[in-house]
Amino acid sequence: MLTRFIHSLKSTGISPYIWTILGILPFYFIWQMPTMAGKVAGVILTLLFFLVYWFAFVSKGWSVYLWTCILIAISIASTSLFSYVYFAFFIVYFIGNIKDRIPFLVLYFIHLVGTSIIINFEIVLQEEFFIKQLPIIVIVWISVILLPFSIHNKNERGELEEKLEDANKRISELVKLEERQRIARDLHDTLGQKLSLIGLKSDLARKLINKDAELAKEELKDVQQTARTALNEVRKMVAEMRGIRVRDELTHIKQILKAAEITFIGKEEDFQINNVSLLSENILSMCLKEAVTNVVKHSSATECSVSIQQTENELSAEVCDNGEGKITEDDIYKGSGLQGMRERLEFVNGTLDIDSNNGTILKISIPKIVKQTNTEDQP
Repeated sequence: MLTRFIHSLKSTGISPYIWTILGILPFYFIWQMPTMAGKVAGVILTLLFFLVYWFAFVSKGWSVYLWTCILIAISIASTSLFSYVYFAFFIVYFIGNIKDRIPFLVLYFIHLVGTSIIINFEIVLQEEFFIKQLPIIVIVWISVILLPFSIHNKNERGELEEKLEDANKRISELVKLEERQRIARDLHDTLGQKLSLIGLKSDLARKLINKDAELAKEELKDVQQTARTALNEVRKMVAEMRGIRVRDELTHIKQILKAAEITFIGKEEDFQINNVSLLSENILSMCLKEAVTNVVKHSSATECSVSIQQTENELSAEVCDNGEGKITEDDIYKGSGLQGMRERLEFVNGTLDIDSNNGTILKISIPKIVKQTNTEDQP
């Protein structure tokens, strides 16, 4: 519980040392009291505040109202007795972290009204020690007005982001499940019938081999042909599952740049590549995706240009941005994805060149491999 309490203070964005100062500072104000009785009362009141704050932190349900109202009363008393108004900061962050909307609003208005009344009362009384702090007290009062809503909205946004992340994970799992079912259906439709046919024709050929050898040979040829057809269909299925088409990646690139408010510059016809092996196209697509992701994450660019060129022997692409640039050799090994791109390209004897003087230019080159059409071998 203590760990959770300390974590809640850290999550406010204020250093724990500041909270420590705010916790010790009351004793300085108490020391200004003219009488010993006042000093003793101030110490008791301060210790009581932190004790009640702990009870409020660990409590649930209706008791939260009770403990928070006591905290507000102690804060008002401290302001009135020894001009210490800074307990309001603790209460502000506590109220802001209340999740339920109605308790949050009720306690917010109680605290705001109580603090506003005591501040105005002290100003009217012209308390000298209080007036000296007036600029800071105005800041405290503004914090009492604004901070609870800021903290509450931040927490709500965090919860919504967590729910969205959970929903995305659930969708991802459903997509995987649907993909498995689709693969199962494709395998059943593609292989099931042909394997059954192979089995039947093999049995028939076995029965005919001693009765009619020529007819048995014809059946075995059918078995061979059916097996080759099934193998080609399986290869096509695997290629479709693994392959990422460049034209499909173009859509993704436009979406991610638009979401990042980066202007896309490029010609759609450049992304229509021909006579390139699926492996090379797949690697190029992954490199383009990683390059554009790096532009969005690291470049602070406003424009990104993507182009693809084909020659007789080479497929090349350039990703240019007008961002910060200044990529060093060390950056390649710090998880920015550049090392992964180089490893993919080396797999197909490709290269990656980087120019980061004015913005960044990534040049990707892949040797062009002519895509062979699937043909069945002749028996």
